[in-house]
Amino acid sequence: MSRRVDSAVKAAVLDLLDRAVKDGWTHRRACRVLEINETRAWRWRARRSADRLVDLAAGGHPVHGLLAWERAEIIAIYHEWGDIDRSHRKLAHRGSYTGRVWVSPSSVRRVLAGEGLTLRRPRRPGHAQRRPFPAWVDYTRNQIWIYDTTHFRSCPDAAATAILDLVTRKWLATIVSAEETSTQIEVVFTDALDAEGLLDAALDRGEQWLNLDTNDERRPILLAVSDNGPQMTSGSTREFMALCAVAQHFGRPGTPTDQAWIETLFGHIKLEWPHLDEIDDSGVLRAELERIRIHYNTVRLHEAIGYVTPHDEHEGRGPAIRKARRDGLRRAREQRIEYHRNNKPPETP
Repeated sequence: MSRRVDSAVKAAVLDLLDRAVKDGWTHRRACRVLEINETRAWRWRARRSADRLVDLAAGGHPVHGLLAWERAEIIAIYHEWGDIDRSHRKLAHRGSYTGRVWVSPSSVRRVLAGEGLTLRRPRRPGHAQRRPFPAWVDYTRNQIWIYDTTHFRSCPDAAATAILDLVTRKWLATIVSAEETSTQIEVVFTDALDAEGLLDAALDRGEQWLNLDTNDERRPILLAVSDNGPQMTSGSTREFMALCAVAQHFGRPGTPTDQAWIETLFGHIKLEWPHLDEIDDSGVLRAELERIRIHYNTVRLHEAIGYVTPHDEHEGRGPAIRKARRDGLRRAREQRIEYHRNNKPPETP
């Protein structure tokens, strides 16, 4: 007999056993003829007397199961942050980031699926092989900046140039202009260097002769990564970068995936803030991009840096936040186990 049996079948088998016993058969012999385990039959009898022949739901009662308030918090975080985070992984990290609930991404997905809630995730750009960066580059903040220019549909005469810290994913500066020349590159880099407190050091170092050898203490202050656009490769841009002790690194011609980090930034802001393509005034676009830049840096969790904000990672708080989540997940699991141990349901006969 199969492991799972419908309650009607159980009742019918027990009736047969009762009739057999009434007709003089032993209970064991009747079970052997019906090919049912005798212990199983006695267990069914006990459950029949309690009117509990229907099987309980699969899964039992796990000692680390989610508590009711944790499920409620997951659903609340979905309704509050679902349009921003757009993935069960980010929502799980959002719960610990806000100190509300510590659960795994799979738990979030399972709870949302049980409630019929879905998340709209944008398509992710593919990864591409790139040329290696110079050996002197350190993979720390303010060491590798990547920049590019993009356009928006309703404001085609305005070009937006943005700079991104490749390591921490912080969106450093933006300029919106009707032109795409070396002047715009100089202005946006000056703003970014000044905002990061690097402008004076860059100008001081730029006055010295730079040797790109890895052992030279006067190496460039940072590396600027870009495509081969005319405003990036122009002589004026090259002179400005040399003056600021900024080395340049260009991707392969016709291969935008060599600049996947900045292309991903543009893809995210256009997908998550589609109203930008409806703005037809460059002044409004400039103000809106600045508002979104602050939100992107301080609110939006970034998967590539461990589900913290770029500002957290840039200021060095990222490792502590990630460690707090790991510790929170461990504590939450221990609390659930303790709760279920202390509130264990009665065993099924």
